[in-house]
Amino acid sequence: MSVEVTSEIGQLQTVLVHTPGAELGAVTPGNREDYLYDDIIDLEIAQREHRQFVSVLRRFATVYQVRELLAEILSQPEAREFLITKTMDVLSSDALSQRLGILPPAQIVDMLIEGTREETGPIARALNEEGFAFPPLPNLFFPRDIGMVIGRRAVVGAMRYDVRWTEELLIKALFTFHPALANEGLLYDGSEERRSNYTLEGGDVHYLRPDLLVVGFSERSSPAALDELCDTVFTHGTVTDVIVVVMPKAPTAIHLDMIFTHVDRELCVIYPPFFVGPERLAVLHRRKGEEGVREMPNFFEALRDVGLPLEPVLAGGQHRTSQEREQWSSACNFLAMRPGTIISYRRNDQTLCELQAAGFRVVPAVNFLAFDDWTDAKHRTVITIDGAELARGGGGPRCMSLPLRRAPL
Repeated sequence: MSVEVTSEIGQLQTVLVHTPGAELGAVTPGNREDYLYDDIIDLEIAQREHRQFVSVLRRFATVYQVRELLAEILSQPEAREFLITKTMDVLSSDALSQRLGILPPAQIVDMLIEGTREETGPIARALNEEGFAFPPLPNLFFPRDIGMVIGRRAVVGAMRYDVRWTEELLIKALFTFHPALANEGLLYDGSEERRSNYTLEGGDVHYLRPDLLVVGFSERSSPAALDELCDTVFTHGTVTDVIVVVMPKAPTAIHLDMIFTHVDRELCVIYPPFFVGPERLAVLHRRKGEEGVREMPNFFEALRDVGLPLEPVLAGGQHRTSQEREQWSSACNFLAMRPGTIISYRRNDQTLCELQAAGFRVVPAVNFLAFDDWTDAKHRTVITIDGAELARGGGGPRCMSLPLRRAPL
C-alpha cells in the first residue's frame, strides 16, 4: 500500500514515529543549544510517555518505527550502499565507511541514530574531551520535520540546522527503499539541498485539502524553498492555492504547528496573539496560474476566500498569561486521528477547557486504553497523553508523527 495524504484530519491509517533512545543522552547543559534544545530531557520518563502516545496511535492506525524500518532496508545491498555513500558525503571517514560495510543492520542503525564516538588521542583524553564521528540525532523523535506526504508523493525536508542533516538521509532512504513508504516520487528532496537560503521543515507544511496548502514562513522554512514547493505541487499535484503565514522570529514559534493546527472539519486551534488583534501575523495567498501573491487582511479571511471557513479554539484560554505558558508547552500542536478525534498533552488545562466548550470530551490516555468502546465514539474527543518530558523537546503530538496514509474526507 503506497502513501497517500490529502488532509490533516482524515482517518489516520498508517503513521511513522521514533521512540527516543540513547541519542538523548548526548544532550548536555553545555551543548543543548547546539542540539536545538531548551532543556534536558529525562530519557526514561520520555520513553514511557512516548510509549503511551504510540499505544493510543495503535488503536487507530498501523504504526511504524523509524529504527525498525531502517534495519529492514539495510538488509538490501542497494539500500545499504545508498545510506553509506550518502552519509559519507556528509561525514567523510574511510575507517567508518569500512565498518558500515560489514556490520549487521541493527548496529548500523544504532550508529546512525545514537551517534558514533570518535577515537580520542592522548591530549583529548587528558582534557576529558570527546566528539562524534557520526552525530547523534536527539531530534529524530520529531519525524514530521524531515518528511511529508502530499497526495501520493513525498517531500524530504531541508533542515535549517546541520545537526539534523543526517535525518534527511534516513527519511530519504525509507521513502526510496521501504515498501511501507512507497510513493509516486519526491516532490522536493531536501537531502540534496545545500543552498543556504533553501530550507523547508514539515512543521511549516499543512495540507488541509487536496487543493489547499497552508505553509509557514518561519526561521526554519525559507521563502525560496516555499516558492519551489509551490511550483512543484502546482505542476505535479492537485494543489491550486497556498496560504502563507509570515511567522515571527521567536523561539516560541519555530514552526507553524506551534501556533496552529486543524482539528475538525470546521475547527482549528490557534495561539490567539498571532491571529487576532493588533499583533496578528501577515498572511499571503499564492494561486496557481497567477503572478505574484495577494496580501490578505487576516488568516481567517484567507481561509474563507478559498472556501474553508474555520472557527478558532483559543490555546491557553482567554488570558495572555495562560496563552503564553501553554503555547510554550505545545498547546496548539495536535494530531488528528480522524475529524474531531485528536491527541494532546494533558498538561495544558486552559486549552482543554476551551476544547470542552467547543464540544470535545476530554479522555485521559489511561482511560482510553482501558476501554474498547472509545474508538467508536461519535462525539468530539481529545485524548490526553502524559508529556511533561516530551514537551521539553519543543514539540507535541503533531511533531512526533509522520502520517503516511489517511482516508480521504
